[in-house]
Parts: sequence; C-alpha cells; structure tokens
Amino acid sequence: MNNQKDLFVKTLAASRDLSLLSEDKINKILDDLAMAAIKYTPEILDANQEDLDRMNPNDPKYDRLKLTEERLEGIASDLINVAKLDSPLGEIISGKTLDNGLELKKIRVPIGVIGIIYESRPNVTFDVFSLCLKTGNALVLKGGSDAYASNSCIVDVIHKVLKKNKVSTDIVSLLPAGREATKALLQAVGFVDMIIPRGSQGLIDYVREHSKVPVIETGAGIVHTYFDQSADLEKGKEIICNAKTRRVSVCNALDCLLVHQSRVSDLEAMTLPLAKKEVTIYADNQAYEALEGKYPENLLHHAEQEHFGTEFLSMKMSLKVVTDTNEALEHIAKYSSKHSEAIIAEDEKTINHFLKAVDAAAVYANASTAFTDGAQFGLGAEIGISTQKLHARGPMALEEMTSYKWIIKGQGQVRN
Repeated sequence: MNNQKDLFVKTLAASRDLSLLSEDKINKILDDLAMAAIKYTPEILDANQEDLDRMNPNDPKYDRLKLTEERLEGIASDLINVAKLDSPLGEIISGKTLDNGLELKKIRVPIGVIGIIYESRPNVTFDVFSLCLKTGNALVLKGGSDAYASNSCIVDVIHKVLKKNKVSTDIVSLLPAGREATKALLQAVGFVDMIIPRGSQGLIDYVREHSKVPVIETGAGIVHTYFDQSADLEKGKEIICNAKTRRVSVCNALDCLLVHQSRVSDLEAMTLPLAKKEVTIYADNQAYEALEGKYPENLLHHAEQEHFGTEFLSMKMSLKVVTDTNEALEHIAKYSSKHSEAIIAEDEKTINHFLKAVDAAAVYANASTAFTDGAQFGLGAEIGISTQKLHARGPMALEEMTSYKWIIKGQGQVRN
C-alpha cells in the first residue's frame, strides 16, 4: 500500500509540471509515440500473445484483448490524429467585464490526475495516454490481470518516448495486477481527481459502489434498434447487420432488435444477412413463428427474459415484435444502458418523436450504432463512452477531459 501511495505522490507532483508543457512538445511526444508503436510492434505483439495464451478464445473478451499489426497501425494513426487536434487548454469558455471593472474569464484547464480502471483492452492504454497528455492530465492506469503483459509493454514504450523527450515518466503509471491495487486507487482521495472505469457492468458497479474518488461511468452498452412500420427494408437490413456484426465485442454493438408488428413478414429478408454471419437469435414467440423454418435452426432459439437487457459481446442478439413506437420506447426505457439507441424509419414525425423520447448518450436515425466512437465523431481517440449526465456524456474526448477555472483581473477593487 505504501508503494502505491508513493506512486500517487509522484504522479500528483508530475501533473503540476505537465500542465506547463507546450502544445508543440505534447504533439511531438504523440508523433514519436505513433512511430514507436510501429517500431515496437513485435515486442507488443509478443506480450499480447502471452496474455492471449491465458484466455479461452471463446471468451467474449478475447477479441478485445487481441492486438494485431493492423490494429497497432490504427492506434498509431489515432495518435497522429490526436496530435493534429487543437488543444482545448486555455480556451475561453466565456468572459465578461462587471460593472465594477473586474474582468472575468472562464477557461479550460486540466482535471489533474485521472485514474483509469479497465478490463482486457490494451488499446485503451494508448488511447487514454494520448488524450490525457493532450489535455495536461497525469494518468494512473489499473488494467486487468488478463492484459497485464500487454499493458506493461505498452507503458514501457510510452516511458521510452517520454525519456527521449526529457519528460518525467511519472505522468503515466501502471499499477500492479490484483484487487489491492484497485482498492488503493479507489481510496486515493487527494491524489487522484477522477476515476473512469471501462469494462463490464460488474466492474463499473464495483467502482461506483467502492470509490471515494469521483467516478464517471463508461463502457456498458445494451443497444437497441427499432425497425418501424415506415422503415426501408434494404436500408434497414444493412444497418442491422453492420450494427450487430461489424465488431461484436465493442460497446456500441447491437444487442436487441425491435420490429413493428406490421413488418413481421419482412423478418426473413431482414435477418438474411445475419444468418450468413451465423448470428444466434433469441426471438419472442411472434418473431420465432415468423422465422421458424426460414432462419437456420441451430441459430434460432426462443427468447427468455434474461435475453432482454443483456450485453452479448458476441454473435448473439435478441429479437422482439412490438405493437407500435411507444412499446418500443417503453422496452428501451426499461432495458437501455443509455449508451446508443437507433430507429430505422422513413416517417419524419416518428423519427423526431423517437429522437426526443429516447434517453441515451447517442440516438440514431437510419444509421448503424457502430458509429458511437470518438474517432468516428471527429474527436480523435476517446477515453470511453459516458452513459451518465454530469460533466460528460457520450464519447469522452479532449474537451471532456478538462475542467475550468475563473480568472479574475482587477485594478485594485475591494468589496464593500
């Protein structure tokens, strides 16, 4: 515990110096890290394989854990993109001069020290470092034991780049595996300003319930798409297939398809692309009857209550027939994790009603939920998708990693 406290003390001290780095220096570090990610690809992949060898390939987390040359090239590209973005630091959010002559400015500043607790996904190590560096925040990482070798190697690469640029390596630290380190981070009041958990609902619940440090929830995505009576079939089946199958282990993947009862006859055509991708469907009685004998027998099952409100993270989804838009909205309100929801429809009145009524960080009309992503939104990399409403909501990118302070300039004013 004392070793971890020493780490927190060093990170806090380093955060004060970090806020003084020039934007040019920060951008150079990110560009150098992009090159280092490619240069050290063999070492990173070797460490990643060590982690993969300990995990069952059928585990939904396996794909999240896996790194490839292509994925590292994408990470390098994201680092370069973040370097190109304008820093929000110092931005004047608002300003005015009071009647007494005081000049007030509300400006963006770093939050300070950010703690990230995450499972499986070693790409997060690169992503959060880039965003925290760009916004002047120091970083304490607590990855899962399943990705410890990968994360250790990546942090080592980051430290090499920081040393090359004569910047303290204390601005980013990796805690050891194990619950004791997690508990220490959750109790690090006075050293860590904010904690962001990324992973399963179980992890998020644990962090929220045990942390004495302020928490922003990200990660869990129970995602619905509603196929309305006015929907275009050809457009819809492409959207549904992409939302479900593009990458099943991510939080914006489709979990439950809701279909208007007047379109039940279209279910066979609607689900044909899913059958080709071997997606298992848990269908309610009406949908099951419509698909029986038309969808692969081994992939079609009767839905149980447990299949609704489930984040599958695999080639599985639930399917429910609803009487109208209101029933779809009620179902979403009951089971949504407030991450991403979508409607496929051509009727503008129905679309607008859905977009206004759904309580989620991202709500789509006639597009795949796979786009809920910081890079896709033009924000560069992201720390996660916030599903809460205070401070940040949706992709947490540069602006969301800042706070603000008031700067007041006077000419000797005193208050009566």
